[in-house]
Amino acid sequence: MTAPTGEAAEPTSPFLRACRSLPTDRTPVWLLRQAGRYLPEYRALRERHSLLDLVRSPELAAEVSLQPVDAFGMDAAIVFSDILPPLVGMGLELEFVKGDGPRISNPIERTRDVDLLGTPPAEETMQGTLGAIALLRRELESRDVPVIGFAGAPFTLASYAIEGGSSKDFARTKAFMLSEPAAWKRLLGKLVTVQADYLLAQARAGAHALQVFDSWAGRALGREDYLRYVAPHNRELFAKVCAAGVPVIIFSLGVSAYLRDAADCGGDVVGLDWQLPLDEAWERVGFDRPVQGNLDPAALLAPWRELRFRIDDVLGRAAGRPGHVFNVGHGLVPQTPVENVRRLVAHVHERTA
Repeated sequence: MTAPTGEAAEPTSPFLRACRSLPTDRTPVWLLRQAGRYLPEYRALRERHSLLDLVRSPELAAEVSLQPVDAFGMDAAIVFSDILPPLVGMGLELEFVKGDGPRISNPIERTRDVDLLGTPPAEETMQGTLGAIALLRRELESRDVPVIGFAGAPFTLASYAIEGGSSKDFARTKAFMLSEPAAWKRLLGKLVTVQADYLLAQARAGAHALQVFDSWAGRALGREDYLRYVAPHNRELFAKVCAAGVPVIIFSLGVSAYLRDAADCGGDVVGLDWQLPLDEAWERVGFDRPVQGNLDPAALLAPWRELRFRIDDVLGRAAGRPGHVFNVGHGLVPQTPVENVRRLVAHVHERTA
């Protein structure tokens, strides 16, 4: 996997141009979780393969990644994977339980558990995703459709590792963070090492852009705890990943109370959730910085007249400024009607061309 990590100074794809605040011939659009459970083609594959089987097979992961690009004309393809598989290489035992989501059978409970975690290179542990990126790059190069790689941010991965799965209150995570600050620092340091290596490997495999998902820090922590226990590690991660030479998107869910602090951790593009109107959030970040978002994914469950109104509201607040990537503010839900996705992409392209 020797694809170059740097991209041309003047990219031609609308997505990559928007990531650099360059003028585009239309607003680019792709959607978080655009490849997944709302698509009949994906559900058919899941009847025969587990999620981890799909992630570990380059061919199957590439097939799933291409489904929304082929069906709707998305302006970027995000590789089909999950943020949690890198934890397996570190020594955690992960499975996805139907109806219950991810489950780790040996979660971190003591400081010794942190010290036992390994930090192996991504080329040894994430061959499936890296292979899928290489396949996608070759397939989409002629279409000028960029490939996006991604990884989870340290706090989000730490919360899964400590809670043993999803959590509503993050009580175990925060108890560990507050009672064992030295071990917490070691844990997030290891996660930074693994995730930076993984993201850089994805760029080497051919990813044109990278996204870091900090899904739960904003849901779990107030501003002061974020600045003390999370921000230094996020800054370290983005400082390392900038060596990839491709645009890096920082996406932090639920950080409206400290959006500027989260954005200041690094990255070239700021992903926005739906908690603030796009123009207000963009002003906080700074109009000189590209943004991505911020349609509420639940809007795609609404009738077309309501969905169209909300799409137009986001576009109106973007006001034609360069540097806007149209997206949802979190992942599409399984109940999302396929026709609404199709109409959304077509409407954004028609409205902004």
